[in-house]
Amino acid sequence: MIYKNFKDLKLSALGMGCMRFPIKENYGDIDKEKTKEMVAYAFEKGINYFDTAWGYHNGNSEIVMGEILKEYPRDSFYLATKFPGYDINNLKKAKEIFEEQLRKCQVEYFDFYLFHNVCESNIDNYLNEDLGLLEYLLEQKRNGRIRHLGFSCHGALDNMKQFLDAYGEHMEFCQIQLNWLDWKLQNAKAKVELLNQYNIPIWVMEPVRGGKLASLEKEYEDILKEVRPQASVVEWAFRFLQTIPSVVVTLSGMSNFDQLKENINTFEKEEALDESELQTLFGVCEKMTSKNTLPCTGCRYCTAYCPMGLSIPEMIELYNDHVYSGGSFVAATVIKSLKDDKKPSACIGCRACESVCPQNIKISEMMKDFVEKLKR
Repeated sequence: MIYKNFKDLKLSALGMGCMRFPIKENYGDIDKEKTKEMVAYAFEKGINYFDTAWGYHNGNSEIVMGEILKEYPRDSFYLATKFPGYDINNLKKAKEIFEEQLRKCQVEYFDFYLFHNVCESNIDNYLNEDLGLLEYLLEQKRNGRIRHLGFSCHGALDNMKQFLDAYGEHMEFCQIQLNWLDWKLQNAKAKVELLNQYNIPIWVMEPVRGGKLASLEKEYEDILKEVRPQASVVEWAFRFLQTIPSVVVTLSGMSNFDQLKENINTFEKEEALDESELQTLFGVCEKMTSKNTLPCTGCRYCTAYCPMGLSIPEMIELYNDHVYSGGSFVAATVIKSLKDDKKPSACIGCRACESVCPQNIKISEMMKDFVEKLKR
């Protein structure tokens, strides 16, 4: 197992995400025996980082992890969980929830604790000093009940910057959706650069985009096989992350033994992609996304001609993510957070923007289609 330095700790580069455990009848019904066997194997092979949350498996992930991890010495693993501030009602009972999380996980402290899912729909609540969440968590840190404080972010770049401008001095790490497809599609490259500016190390979630990058169409897989014949597409995803120096822990929600074993084998060695391999991967990305996304270059000629003052390039970026993903949390939350006169529905279809678009994008049609897609 590869280990990464974080302050005075050595963390396994592969962390076990606790959101997609084996289940029985439904998502909340975790198969405890299978999960216990997977955790035992993870320990045996060197994984020492486990990431759960209040809402995972309908609230049962923390309970199951508590039952399993109590069998291991407390100093043999690092446990992370998160405060569910995405629900404003939770923000009013921070102490109650935190105490319950300790009880559920059967620990006296959390090694890592996060503001969960910072995004456009909740950032104002997270930053509301009257609710006192930051101060409460900092108090728990001073008392040794939180060893390291960070946040996970599902929002757009501006949302992340807003949070960092307010709380950045207190954040020790950040967890973001990062993979070779979202490097451009969700502007993950810019998020990495922003975190680097703040000297905040990166934890990765969705390294294979919820499984979408675990299996590619044959034409794309064949391109990668020509370059690395023995590497699976999953290995490509992890090797891409190994090219980013600020990545410390890569979390994978492994739901069966085969996934666990394959991922552990990959993390037995560090083998970053070289520049030629990166260009091959980005070429595949371009081919994959060009079929149903719009070729906006962000020149912004359109915005100067929009009588409604819409941020058209950002709209197209969100539209592309939404279309390609078959529905995007990021796109939906960003649009919902906008004022009505800045949403896609505010487009009056005058087509002034289209008259100056070098890519000949049918922007008015995109706006109309985006409105319809967001209703579904």
